[in-house]
Formats: sequence, C-alpha cells, structure tokens
Amino acid sequence: MATLTALKLITAKNTHSISPAQNRRNKLLKKIGDQIALITATQNGEQYAQKRFRTVTNEHGDRVSVEQSKRVRAWWWQQDNGKFALSIKYGTKTVPLSAKANAVECASLQDVHDALQLVKTAVAAGELDAQIEAASVKLREGFGK
Repeated sequence: MATLTALKLITAKNTHSISPAQNRRNKLLKKIGDQIALITATQNGEQYAQKRFRTVTNEHGDRVSVEQSKRVRAWWWQQDNGKFALSIKYGTKTVPLSAKANAVECASLQDVHDALQLVKTAVAAGELDAQIEAASVKLREGFGK
C-alpha cells in the first residue's frame, strides 16, 4: 500500500454516453466521409466500396471474420442541364438543407467534393441538428407497425 501513496487517488465515474444529437451527427459525418471517398475515387477513375468484416461459419464449423465489400450509393446525380445535384441523406431520408431546398447544385464533380466538405463542417458544428432530428424521426416512423 505504500506504493500507492505516490499517486493522487480520486473518486471518478466514467461516462461513455454521448447525447443523441451528437450520436446522429457522428453517424452523418461517417456517411459524408464515405461520400467524399466515393467522389475522390470517381474523379480518379477508380471504384470505391466500403470494407467491413462479417463473422461467418466456414465449412469446418469454425467462426471466422471475413472482409466484405459494401456498396456505397452516391448522393449526387447529373441533371438534364449537365450540372450535378447533391442531396444529403440520413438513412434513406433526405435532410432538408433549408426551408425551400433539399439539394445543392454543383457545376462539376470537384464542386460536389467541395460542397460535401462544407456540409461536413456544418454538421460537425451542429448547424443541421434540427434537420437531422426531423429526418431521424421520419426514419424511425417507418419501422413502426
């Protein structure tokens, strides 16, 4: 016990919980990161697929982890006028960016990349918390009976 006297002992409680708003923000930031990786790969002429690990049972009955690719769907599309439209998704629901707009118009793929970076900054700052909450509520309503 004489060894522990050299340390400053305190009473502390470890809280791992984060607020629901911060949790939703983190989920959206992760998905925006996937979209940025997808647009970067598209600009370089490459394919992008998110990698994830699944636990499966092999032919010997052993449970092993296997890396699988998960397709990432683009949030942007090309319009009839040649410009790109970018919408932000929370699950399958589109997050409204303002009262009248649900997408961002971009002239090129580089503009889509830049717009994603700006939206990422806005989400991290908490500017879209109300819109993310509304999309989350609409998404959860779809799971009800």
